[in-house]
This record gives sequence, C-alpha cells and structure tokens, in this order.
Amino acid sequence: MEFDSTPEQDSIREAVAHACERFDDEYWLACDREHRFPVEFHQAMASGGWLGIAMPQDYGGSGLGIVEAAIMMQAIARSGAGFSGASAIHMNIFGLNPVVVFGSDEQKKRMLPPLIDGSERACFAVTEPDTGLNTTRLKTRAEKRGKEYIVSGQKVWISTAQVAEKMLLLARTTPVEECAAGEHGLSLFYTNLDRRYVEIREITKMGRHAVDSNQVFLDALPVPEQDRIGEEGRGFEYILHGLNPERILIASESVGLGRCALDRAAAYARERVVFDRPIGKNQAIQHPLAENWMSLEAADLMVQKAAWLYDKARPCGAEANSAKYLSGEACFDACQQAVMTLGGYGYAAEYHVERYLREALIGRIAPVSPHLILCYIAERVLGQPRSY
Repeated sequence: MEFDSTPEQDSIREAVAHACERFDDEYWLACDREHRFPVEFHQAMASGGWLGIAMPQDYGGSGLGIVEAAIMMQAIARSGAGFSGASAIHMNIFGLNPVVVFGSDEQKKRMLPPLIDGSERACFAVTEPDTGLNTTRLKTRAEKRGKEYIVSGQKVWISTAQVAEKMLLLARTTPVEECAAGEHGLSLFYTNLDRRYVEIREITKMGRHAVDSNQVFLDALPVPEQDRIGEEGRGFEYILHGLNPERILIASESVGLGRCALDRAAAYARERVVFDRPIGKNQAIQHPLAENWMSLEAADLMVQKAAWLYDKARPCGAEANSAKYLSGEACFDACQQAVMTLGGYGYAAEYHVERYLREALIGRIAPVSPHLILCYIAERVLGQPRSY
C-alpha cells in the first residue's frame, strides 16, 4: 500500500495553491460581505485549465481522475477560499459526468468545452421543495411536444443559478403511477437556463454568501429534444453516476477547510500570550487541536480510498459516503475549535474563522445528511433492515 502522492499530484497541489495566493483573506471576506460571486477566481481557474481537470482530453479537459480533482478542491478550500471558492467551480468537476458517460459525441462537443473554458456556468437542478432526498418522487414534469419538451415545476437549493447560463435538470417524463418503480420515468436534460421561462429567487442563508442558493420556478420552459441526455426515462440511473464523485469532492473540500481552520488556530495559539505564556502551552488548548488534526487525517485517508476506488471503477458507495460523513464532522469540529481558540477574536469577521464555521455546516448538510449516511452504512454494509 502506497501513501505517497505522485509527482504529478504534488505538482497539482502546489500549482493550485499558488493560483489561490492572489485571492487572499480580504478577497473572500469581501465576497462574503457583498454576497458577490467570485468571478475573478472562477476565471482564473478557467484560464489555468483547472475547470476540466476530470473531463476528457478530447473536449479540452485534462482527463485526470477524481483523485486529482479531490486534491485540487482540497487545496482550494485550504487556501482560505473554503466552500465559497470550492462551490464556485464544484459543478464543473462532477456535475456533467452523466454527459461524459451517457452523452452523444455531438452533445459532448457542444456541452463540455464551454464549461471547461469558463465561458458558461451551470447549475444542478434536481432537489425539489416537497421531496428532499426522495428523488424518485420528483414532481417537475417534462411533457414531449414534437421535437421539444415543455418543463414546469419547482427546484430548491440550486447553487449558482443567479449566474449560470446552463442547468442540468432532472424531470419526470412519465407519471410515477404509470411506472413499474419510482426511479423509472425520470429524464435528464442539459439545457439553457432561459430566464423568460424561469424565475430564480435567492435564498437568504447562514453562510457561503459568495455563492448563491436559490428556489427555481420553471413555467413551460421549452427544452429541445437534443438536450436530453441518453434515453428518455433513465435519468435517475444516469444521475447516480455523479453522486459518489460529489460526495468525495465535498469530503475533500471539508478536509481542506478544516485544515485551514486548524492552521489558523494553531498559529494563534503559538502567538497569543496571556498570563505571560502562549496559550498553546495549555493542554486545554493543545488537546482539542491535536484531536482535530487526527480526525482530519483519518477523514482524508477515507477520501483518498474512496477516490482511488472510484477511479479504478470499483464499488465505492460505502467509502464515498463514509468519507463525506467523517470529513463533515471533522471539519465542523476543527472550525468550531478555531473560533473557541481565538476566543472573542474568533467571533470577529476580520479573523475569518467565524466564516469558516458558518461554511463548515455545508459539508455536514449537503448533499446528503449525516443521518442518511448512517442509515446507508447500516443497511448496505452491516445488513440491517431499511429504516426509511
């Protein structure tokens, strides 16, 4: 078993970290305060060729794996960009995997290059207000009329919809009552986010203000037949190909953010002098930080294992979900401890760790709750009866 990264992987980590240096703490603080999408960061990543790290070379990507993508995303989060930076480009890394796997040559040539070169941005329109994680019960309808579909319905928690030109959309093309199973009759589309037929309402939220989250209302949106990915009715099957990479990348981003917070806390503990001694000399400060380090290291090992299994085309559902769970918890604990280590200053925006704590909750909540991950492991790994 080899734990050293390859020279290529080391160069990716170093190059991404270097690219992030121009986007300092004040940049991300300003984006957070102004609720402003980090356009300059997004374009810098596009110019550096990073947006297509896991996309096929034939369409302008680098053709690398989720292992390398996870390394990149962790480096971005660890730079201080946190989930504000990671979420700005997250969709590019895994979102169009169904197009890569199931799209036609014409669709790949048309859809992938603009996303890779940064000229187009996309959002992931799956979740609905009344269905949550029960994707098989989606209510958004796509009715076939000639050579196009007419789509109406609602989506919620759709990131980057305010700035996106495209969306990956899952909608029901056959009523669920006419299907043999709930996962049947759903179709996947990658199409224009045409604001003449789509209303987007931003959700005011706790953190990650630089990247918008939205309710999306589709009112008779026309979608050309050529924008449907694969066969009609098999969209749920296709969307599953993006779930494990998404969990792995979220997990790696959580590790990166947790390590960023830990670095800040450890540095502060060495420098802050109270009662004529650095506070880091006190075990009540040392021990929680040491526990944070161990938890993040353990979580990162699971991230690496899950990414390695995925790139080897081996089953990785348990590992990807476990990586997401462990990383989310470790990141939250590290960010919370960073705030407590800095004390009153930790509560001040200018010291940045309060922003990390607000963003850390994303890695626990999205894209699947820790509770459902525990259910998944209990059922799929430990053989327990399904509880939901």
